[in-house]
Amino acid sequence: MTDPAADLRRVAVVVLEGAKPLDVGIPAQVFTTRASMPYQVRVCGAAPGLVAGGDGLSYHVAHGLEALEWADLVFIPGYRRPDEDDPPPAVVDALIAAHARGARLAAISTGAFALAATGLLDSRRATTHWHYTRALARRHPRIRVDENVLFVDEGSVLTSAGAASGIDLCLHILRADLGVAASNHAARRLVAAPYRSGGQAQYVPRSVPEPIGERFAATREWALHRLGDPLTLETLARHAAVSARTFSRRFLEDTGYTPMQWVMRARIDLARELLERSELGIEQIAADVGLGTGANLRQHFQRILGTTPTDYRRTFTRGG
Repeated sequence: MTDPAADLRRVAVVVLEGAKPLDVGIPAQVFTTRASMPYQVRVCGAAPGLVAGGDGLSYHVAHGLEALEWADLVFIPGYRRPDEDDPPPAVVDALIAAHARGARLAAISTGAFALAATGLLDSRRATTHWHYTRALARRHPRIRVDENVLFVDEGSVLTSAGAASGIDLCLHILRADLGVAASNHAARRLVAAPYRSGGQAQYVPRSVPEPIGERFAATREWALHRLGDPLTLETLARHAAVSARTFSRRFLEDTGYTPMQWVMRARIDLARELLERSELGIEQIAADVGLGTGANLRQHFQRILGTTPTDYRRTFTRGG
């Protein structure tokens, strides 16, 4: 008799001393086993038992570091005083061994410090909560710390900023594993934004409030419902009721993309979902998402995703 658990992707969440509750809960909840989520989660610590967390909470974990030998994907949630306290050597060794075995390692917020202690982030881009980016750079000067992004995907090692960006990182991983439709379904379940790119800027306190950001969010939502229509910089700026120059500058600061780069990625995302969930032909999809021709869709699909629409559909077709 086939064991259903054998087909599930295996996720471990490593709880360190001082672990932040939201950081622990995000991957445990996002990847919880259900019909739409072929994952199995184990929450672990340096040893089974009670782990003192941050914010007055403690965690009783059922598993020790053997969970990292079992996992395909390992999350390291943020923890208190990361710039002062090194993770236990046994945890560092277990993370290195898991990576060497082929597991992906994903740090949320200050969990980047524990991941950095392995040396696996050396010479790579990484991020953490904006309050700790300089401390991470000082403590680990070989890391290329990017303080102005929500998350960084370096393939086998991933890092994210503050707690909420851990949701963005989890949804990003879901998109890569299962496709846009599954990621959007999980986002709806979490009542979260369906996608914020890793290049979007972290929130850093400003001396003056920026109410214009909400207006731009409304313009992005407006544009998402009109991707099949001609969308120009001037059209978007007109909706936001600012000049094209102001719109372009502030949009780049807010999202990490120029307006037209953002529109192109939104169109490619819609094309991905149509490829996954419909039997429409490439030419029809190209027209529906505002890219005009199949050739144009193929060109931008290859440039942004590194694959063709046909290969993408084959990968994510049910039963394919």
